[in-house]
Amino acid sequence: MQIKLLFLLLTTCLSLNTLAQKSQSSILVQGKVVDKSTSKPLDYATIALVNKEDKSILAGGITDSEGTFSIKSPHTNIYIEVSFLGYNTVVINDFKITGSIISLPNIEVQPDQEMLTEVTVTAEKSKTTFELDKRVFNVGKDLTSAGGNALDVLNNVPSVDVNIEGQISLRGNTNVQILINGKPSVMASANTIGTIAADMIEKVEVITNPSAKYDAEGTTGIINIVLKKEDQEGLNGSVTLNVGHPTNRSVGLSLNRRTNKFNLFSQLGVGKRSLLSTYNGETIDRQKTDPKPLFNSGSGGRDEQFYNVILGTDYNINPLNVITLSGHFAYEIEDEYADTHYDRRDANNQSIGASDRNEATEATNPKYQYDLSYKKSFEGNKDRSFTASFVGSYFGKDQSSEYTNTAVFGDFNDLFQRTTNDYSQANYSFQTDYVHPFSKISELESGIKYEINDISNDYELLDQTNNGWVSNPDFTNLFNYDQRVLAAYTTYAYELQKFGLKVGLRIENTNLNTFLQTTGEDNNINYNNVFPSVHSSYKISDELSLQMGYSKRIHRPNMWDLNPFTSISDNLNRRSGNPELQPEFTDVVELSAIQIWGLATLSASLYHSKTDDVVTRVISVQDSLTITKPYNLGTSNNTGLELNASVDPLKWWSIALDGNWVSFSRTGTLESNDFDFSNTSWSSQLTNKFKFPFDIEAEVRVDYQSKVEGVQGISDDRIYADFGVKKKFMKGRAVVNFSVRDVFKSRKYINISDQDTFYRYNERLRGAQQAVLGFSYGFGKGDAMEFSGHKMF
Repeated sequence: MQIKLLFLLLTTCLSLNTLAQKSQSSILVQGKVVDKSTSKPLDYATIALVNKEDKSILAGGITDSEGTFSIKSPHTNIYIEVSFLGYNTVVINDFKITGSIISLPNIEVQPDQEMLTEVTVTAEKSKTTFELDKRVFNVGKDLTSAGGNALDVLNNVPSVDVNIEGQISLRGNTNVQILINGKPSVMASANTIGTIAADMIEKVEVITNPSAKYDAEGTTGIINIVLKKEDQEGLNGSVTLNVGHPTNRSVGLSLNRRTNKFNLFSQLGVGKRSLLSTYNGETIDRQKTDPKPLFNSGSGGRDEQFYNVILGTDYNINPLNVITLSGHFAYEIEDEYADTHYDRRDANNQSIGASDRNEATEATNPKYQYDLSYKKSFEGNKDRSFTASFVGSYFGKDQSSEYTNTAVFGDFNDLFQRTTNDYSQANYSFQTDYVHPFSKISELESGIKYEINDISNDYELLDQTNNGWVSNPDFTNLFNYDQRVLAAYTTYAYELQKFGLKVGLRIENTNLNTFLQTTGEDNNINYNNVFPSVHSSYKISDELSLQMGYSKRIHRPNMWDLNPFTSISDNLNRRSGNPELQPEFTDVVELSAIQIWGLATLSASLYHSKTDDVVTRVISVQDSLTITKPYNLGTSNNTGLELNASVDPLKWWSIALDGNWVSFSRTGTLESNDFDFSNTSWSSQLTNKFKFPFDIEAEVRVDYQSKVEGVQGISDDRIYADFGVKKKFMKGRAVVNFSVRDVFKSRKYINISDQDTFYRYNERLRGAQQAVLGFSYGFGKGDAMEFSGHKMF
């Protein structure tokens, strides 16, 4: 069945690409564009030749350094639009044709002061807009994200939270799918999402209730990170320099060249940064008759060097056919270290044993992704289109570590270990989408997708003995994970001026094979699922709108969830997967309202989700050894209310407040242990932005997360603040920026598990207070990049 669908996909691509275009006699349009007030020529002004019948753009181009242009048009039934950033658009309907040539007199354009003011305000402020089945967070120039990465941007997005380990959650749930430019990407994995620079992001789409068009993966929803791709004609670019503490040095260059046929774009970056951490904890095994607590404390860090290249091009074959080819490559060098002191104590809190552990890790990470897509539009209906795309990506990690455990006194032993880890992940996806509008109010969309995910993890642990370094078979394995997902979907949308409805259905077939070579364990799973979706909207007035949605989602266990092999993070913590895990399934219903009062906006969402076979990581303690393993544990029900408000009380001051309250309950048992519980939690984010004289701006953001109860423990509440300030020069072409994240060093993550059989306390402060000073300069029509202080990929 899969082969037949792929054959149909390729046949459709070839057939549509060979559709004949109408042959028409052409004419030549030529002229010159000048500033009305100064009579100086304007280079890089945009010229569009527009069809009078259907308003489609037949051809276009830009003016040269002398302000002149010369463009061919396929026929004469046209009008001419002349536009330039910050100037009023000029429309020309009256012209003469002499010998197949339209020779225009000087076209005078004048600045639009009102437009320039609007552009400046819009560009500086992040805003959230609403569509039928998603919310769009348009990234402005948030000062607290300057010099940061995608994780810093996501921390500004309503409904999204990023914890100290870089784990992303949507409305408190980590089962969320991350996309890059609408597609799955190895760059969006937990290991690499933090390496995308903040200045590379144009917008973030938050889809809490996705339609059938999107992959069903991710029980909470989808976060789609859309990267910038300059579309200004001519040569544009910008350069950035950054320095920070802890170590944060980088240089970035962005270049873009656009012509009538081609759009060439590139990003280059190189840098170095350090992340520091401190931690402490306590573990008690209550199953012992005389339990003795084990305390640990220490510090560590990670040094990274990174090199990034992004190259791509759009080729406009003709007004109806476009091909896009792009490639990303990154190479990282990592050095990680940690020094931990262990202290065992008796009932009188007296030390009875101590040990020191030193860890040193080196790794190199090559990453790349390539993307080839073809889009065909149809003459006479610009909204009708066919798209075919292929995406390939690879992420590798060649890592080696050395561990030294030195007994200070007591019952601890010396232990010397080495590990090597060779990890590779290759993803490939083939997809076609066809959009067919029946009219201005109804549209059908359908598509097919085939995705391949191949992962290999080769891990070895070596113990030092009298005979030298000897491989430990209990902690050495090769695990292969191969997953194939074949999907087909269709959606139908019907949208009037006040009412809109979108229904959809998606069918997915999953074929998964895992193989643990060390033990010969082989698991094959094949299953089919149907995912319906319904979305509607109703516009009560220009100021008040309502939205409603329902969708069904899936969360498939990943490689680490399924790998039965036991891995060690240190000699007192071990993790293993569970090959018997089943996927989670979630049903979500959501009702939202958006109200606008002049300078103030309020949106509210009431939602409920039910998840079956919840994947839960269960902790057990045996003689101070902590073991973590995932299981399917019952059902969860979450009901939440989310509020997002923004207001501009003064021209120089704007306020944004986001809050989310959730009531949740869990039911489930494991080996006669009851894991039922219920509780509530809430989070909020307050952002203040200020505009001062002399082009100086400042921003202060405060985040709060309440105490959250889990299956086996509690995460303590936390509050932290970020600050940023910037100064513009040369009419915005140059910018100096200074930002401080976690101003008061209060972003601590504290987890407490107080169980009948064990007690664990963990406190970690990682990547704490960071300060970045940056400079950016834009040339051509490029704007200052607002600083790429971290890795792009």
